[in-house]
Amino acid sequence: VALFARDPASIERSNLVKICKLVVKELLEQSLRFGRMLDSDHLPLQHFFIVLEHVLRHGLKPKKGLLGPKKELWDILQSVERYCVEAMDITSSVRDLPTVRTHMGRARAWLRLALMQKKLADYLQVLIEHRDDSLAEYYEPHALMLSDEIIIIVGILVGLNVIDCNLCVKEEDLDSQQGVIDFSLYLRSSSRNSPDEENNSGIAGGVDDSATGAMTAVLDQKNYIEELNRHLNATVANLQGKVESLTTTNALMKEDLAIARNSLMALQAENAALRRASQHGHPIEDKTNVLDRFDPEMAETLAEERKKRQEIEKELDLQVSLKAETEMAMKLLEKDIHEKQDTIVSLRRQLEDIKSINLDMYRKLQECEAELTQKGEMVSRLQIKASQIGRILSNLEKKGAESMTDSQISAISSLSGSGGGGGLGSGSMAGGGAPPSKKPHLKISTIPPFNANKLRKSPSVGAGNEATGAGGGGGATVTVVSTTGNRIGERTRGVLPSSATLDTAAQQQQQQQQQLQKRLSSPPQVECTATSSSSSSSSNNSNPEKVDTLPSLTADTNEQKK
Repeated sequence: VALFARDPASIERSNLVKICKLVVKELLEQSLRFGRMLDSDHLPLQHFFIVLEHVLRHGLKPKKGLLGPKKELWDILQSVERYCVEAMDITSSVRDLPTVRTHMGRARAWLRLALMQKKLADYLQVLIEHRDDSLAEYYEPHALMLSDEIIIIVGILVGLNVIDCNLCVKEEDLDSQQGVIDFSLYLRSSSRNSPDEENNSGIAGGVDDSATGAMTAVLDQKNYIEELNRHLNATVANLQGKVESLTTTNALMKEDLAIARNSLMALQAENAALRRASQHGHPIEDKTNVLDRFDPEMAETLAEERKKRQEIEKELDLQVSLKAETEMAMKLLEKDIHEKQDTIVSLRRQLEDIKSINLDMYRKLQECEAELTQKGEMVSRLQIKASQIGRILSNLEKKGAESMTDSQISAISSLSGSGGGGGLGSGSMAGGGAPPSKKPHLKISTIPPFNANKLRKSPSVGAGNEATGAGGGGGATVTVVSTTGNRIGERTRGVLPSSATLDTAAQQQQQQQQQLQKRLSSPPQVECTATSSSSSSSSNNSNPEKVDTLPSLTADTNEQKK
């Protein structure tokens, strides 16, 4: 009951460990008994690889689903080169094998190369040390590679390092299914292990040793004969190939000889016919007639060749004419190309000239724009100065009006009342019902803003005045009128071309203000009015200042006093 209660997986692992022990033991005994290198034909060695394959594939996970990755033993063996650099050589060699195509075949070739390298136990030990990283995803939990029993197998495989193996991997069919194990070689009865048989075996040991030596010599001789036979077979194959090539060459030479003989016979017959004709004095017949009589096939061939020759000559003439026409066309094309190149060169020169002209024009345009900007800035400064002068004039007028005394105002009012409309003009104080007095006042129109777009690019002094007047009403006109109707003074302010002219105009304004103050101190009443002069901008006079001659007020004041 206890026997059947064991886990089947553990029973499988135990069986694999036991059979691996038996196979390795038998393999070591065979190698020690024969004392020679093991090859692929050795039966215990074949059994060893079959058992080792079963050990490595025990508990290997199957493919999950149709599209899932398939777990192969070759993938596990490839991972050894990540932990051991020496395994890279045999892995690359297995990848380059032309006779192995399946993953299982590559795994079998890898195991054979590792055994010849005497590193098989070391490589399996590396896999066991990294079982958590490299083996967990490939094997089931109950697999032999993940159990502790694999350590026993690795210890058994260490003993195989004393064996020399000569395995030809290219000549073996590793992709097909391997054979089965004959366990009868490893099952020994109890009687075989009895002491009597051991004694008998000891007695017969000498005989066996002599038989073993003879057998070794026979096997060595057999191997030598097989190797010699193999070389002889290769030599025979090479000689057979040479014989076949020589046979084909001989057949071709025979055919050429037969053709040459036929031609020689035809020529001999023709020569004989010509000799007979020359002896009897008959005219020499045409060669074609001779060929028609002796070899009609050659005559037909000659006629065909003549026709072909005529056709080829016609085609040659046609090609010559076409070539001449082509050369003429090429010459015309070259001439046309040269003319076009000259035209292109001239056009490029014109284009360069136009570019230089455009650059000059662009440079001049920039200079004009800079000059226009400077002129605009100067005009704006002059407008500011003109507005300052206007404010100064208004302040002076206010101060002059405030400086008039009440006695002067009363005197002016009495004079205006006694005059009563006697030739004092149509002023604001004419008539008896007029108010006694009015203070002189000054009206100055606003100066419009500067507009640079309406200026000329190269303005002169007079043109600047015209542009300023056309842009927004020009300046302001100040007119001084006496009560008699005579014009005392008039001043037109416009755009001043320079600061010197503006200073001169300011001095003249101050002088006129002083004269006005002096005259305002006299009895006649003076009225100052300032009217906007929009028409002054259209004046073509280049002088920016316009001042009318002041009439003499002395006679008017004397007449009023009288």
